[in-house]
Amino acid sequence: MSALEFRSFQARRPDHERWELIGGVAMMMTPPTIAHNQIASNLERLLNDALARHAPAWLAAQRPGLDLGAGDFRPEPDVGVIDADYDPGQRFVDKAYLLAEVISDTDEVIVPGTDRRWIDVKRELYREHPHCLAVLVIAQDRMHVALDVRSESGWTSITCDAQGELSLPSFGLMCRVTDLYERTPVSRN
Repeated sequence: MSALEFRSFQARRPDHERWELIGGVAMMMTPPTIAHNQIASNLERLLNDALARHAPAWLAAQRPGLDLGAGDFRPEPDVGVIDADYDPGQRFVDKAYLLAEVISDTDEVIVPGTDRRWIDVKRELYREHPHCLAVLVIAQDRMHVALDVRSESGWTSITCDAQGELSLPSFGLMCRVTDLYERTPVSRN
């Protein structure tokens, strides 16, 4: 299935369904866990609080529809930082400055025609997006964040655990990793 065919297919589906195009195959995503949703909500809130002060022309949104250009992939990030100026009824953007994934079981699926996990392909796609300045991959079963940050010299990758701090100066965000996990079972352990 092409990207254009996928968008046409997606337009006919109910809003509550989540679909991603993975290697030319439309795949319905299972509903996320409550912990997954809470982590995404925490990140969205932390980013929007920081962006209001640091970069009010941007906003953090959950599940922004993202058009990455040509190709057989249409991921749906869990959280994205996009332009705050958007049209009513707009579903898709072609520009995102931060893209985040909270790892789900469906992210472990092997992409058709490859030996790579979907989460690894998404991370690569996000890093290839010319406007993207940061990519976060967040575990939901333990406090662990993989962070990729773009600079003039290229991408830098770090990992943070429960004792770490998440620093995203381009977005005005500095928080503890534990802040992402507030009100989740992981925070009670």
